[in-house]
Amino acid sequence: MWVRYRAGESCASIGRALGKATGSVYAVVRAHGGIAPAIRRRARGALTVDEREVISRGVAAGESVRAMAQVLARAPSTISREITRNGGPARYRASAAETRARRAAGRPKPTRLGTFAPLRRLVDAKLRLRWSPAQIAGWLRVTYPDDARYHVSHETIYRSLFVQARGVLKQELTAHLRTRRPMRRSKKASAAGQSRGRIVDAVSIAERPASVEDRAIPGHWEGDLLSGAKNSHIATLVERTSRYVHLVRVTSKSTTHVINALIREVHRLPAKHMASLTWDRGLEMAQHYRFSVAADVAVYFCDPQSPWQRGTNENTNGLLRQYFPDGTDLSAYTQRDLDRVAKELNTRPRKTLGFRTPAAIFAEGVALTG
Repeated sequence: MWVRYRAGESCASIGRALGKATGSVYAVVRAHGGIAPAIRRRARGALTVDEREVISRGVAAGESVRAMAQVLARAPSTISREITRNGGPARYRASAAETRARRAAGRPKPTRLGTFAPLRRLVDAKLRLRWSPAQIAGWLRVTYPDDARYHVSHETIYRSLFVQARGVLKQELTAHLRTRRPMRRSKKASAAGQSRGRIVDAVSIAERPASVEDRAIPGHWEGDLLSGAKNSHIATLVERTSRYVHLVRVTSKSTTHVINALIREVHRLPAKHMASLTWDRGLEMAQHYRFSVAADVAVYFCDPQSPWQRGTNENTNGLLRQYFPDGTDLSAYTQRDLDRVAKELNTRPRKTLGFRTPAAIFAEGVALTG
């Protein structure tokens, strides 16, 4: 995550790449002020996780401190102190001891801004005058050339503002910065080349084989999300040749939830009876590569603002409004409810099919390809 953030990617882009919600990525970045935390390194003489596991097993087995020390090639006093400081033999747990040790090792060096109040007051006053951290740092060196206590880098000022865990400068002072950002932004960050509002590496419908267009071969599907009240959705899938419908319950519009639900649904179909899927440009399909690999299905995307390129699916969504009128909370329906609605549609004669049913034609296609 931090490598991508430093490279200038947005939180939304990082979230899509890692399969996480944008808010989750932002929360982590924001908590650190947009500054990647230093990599923790264990002291050479400190006990490792594996060693603590050996101690935990030894305590549980009733082994002596000297016996455990001999196995680990450690001083008996090291083992004894480790057990004592973590609750004694009755309460020693390796995971708890490791957590406590990592917390105790986090002793950040006090900053100059934190220990020298006159400097802190000067920086605070200049920030309120809308001076930039670079201007403040430069002015301090010119004004106090021989007093190192007043020398502070602009980076230190930024970090004291953005990383509130330091507890040095008040976060409200960020409002006096030119950008007014609450956290550090990568120098490489730019809207150019970002995937905001579009699908990365989308294969255009123009590249879809002609045999799909004329409905000559079964196994090619169209898909979309049917929206309802309270930000609820149903994924709709319809086979182009037979107009056979599958309805998929989704708990969220996020690409992770939608893709997972579609993968499960494809596995409910007869083997290899979905060769391609055509979708619109909705970001719920941002992880289309993951779907293609897991389901072995080629995914094509319509041109922007061109719903007629998925005419079969658009028509089906219109039929579904008979069951799910606008304003319906779709989250109230179970997958069994959706299967029941799909069965009604699939066993209803259709004029476009010569008054045959989608279920009958789909069954013929399955038999033909099976």
